[in-house]
Amino acid sequence: MQRKIKVAAKDFLYRLSVRTTQARYWLTAQVARALLSALRHLPSDKALNFADRTARRLGPLVGRHKVALENLRHAYPEKSEAEIEAIALDMWGNMARLAAEYIFLDQLFDYDPDAKEPGRVEVSGVPLFQRIAAEDKPHIIFTGHLGNFELLPIAGATYGLKVTALFRPPNNPYIADYILSTRRANMGDLLASQAGASFTLARLLEKRGTIGMLVDQKFTRGIRSTFFGRPCETSPLLPKLVRQFDCDVYPARCIRLPNNRFRLEIEDKLELPRSASGTIDLAGTAQILNDVVERWVREDPGQWMWFHKRWQLSKGKRKPRFKIIEKA
Repeated sequence: MQRKIKVAAKDFLYRLSVRTTQARYWLTAQVARALLSALRHLPSDKALNFADRTARRLGPLVGRHKVALENLRHAYPEKSEAEIEAIALDMWGNMARLAAEYIFLDQLFDYDPDAKEPGRVEVSGVPLFQRIAAEDKPHIIFTGHLGNFELLPIAGATYGLKVTALFRPPNNPYIADYILSTRRANMGDLLASQAGASFTLARLLEKRGTIGMLVDQKFTRGIRSTFFGRPCETSPLLPKLVRQFDCDVYPARCIRLPNNRFRLEIEDKLELPRSASGTIDLAGTAQILNDVVERWVREDPGQWMWFHKRWQLSKGKRKPRFKIIEKA
């Protein structure tokens, strides 16, 4: 009898915990959507500048601010505390702008290749976008959480490049649904990072498609590599896909400029390391990805998300999230 009571109590507490979490997610999403809706009534520049100022005040009050400061101290031991704090505040301003820009994407992306005067968006590497769009072969374009990285697929579409972007949805399902609907309305094909995603990406590459990926997040049971000289774990997905399909890999990024302007850059394809047998070196490729992103971050550290636990290493054993079926 006592055992049944304990089981019933545990079941009740579990269901209560789930409902409490869902309620908290729902409330958070409603507040976020209300704030974004209010910003929508302001001119875009005023709304984005307001979001920036607000985040610089509120960011230091959340727990992740301490994570950001600690990461920055490790990355820049030569910098003073004042410099570290300034970068962290820039980061919060950048993240707030990114959130607010979801509701103004249709206004912000005004890039016209034939325009005589530049608008908010400028593009560097136009011939590369055109080349990738014209080639009948698989491609991977990767980036990091820098500036407004959401604008990159729209730039590619300007030149006829259709990109299926892999993204990791937020833990909050209500915010995830909102972001997904906004992204799809402006950026075309999207693929959530979940079970089965790797098989979908493999099919796209097999059909000579182009996929986009973010590569600067912590990946549990990932490839051991380094970032800013510290050990970290990097997703094996891109290296494994390249090894299987021998596709070209291009780095691309968004740089946030003053006055709510952006520069979108795509760089020459990477020459990736191979083993003596000619196959792609997974660990070497993962390290090259980290090196590229580190170079970008060092150029403007305030545009990267330092509050992410990028250097947290896994303990114990766990099956990898992504599994690629190798060709026979």
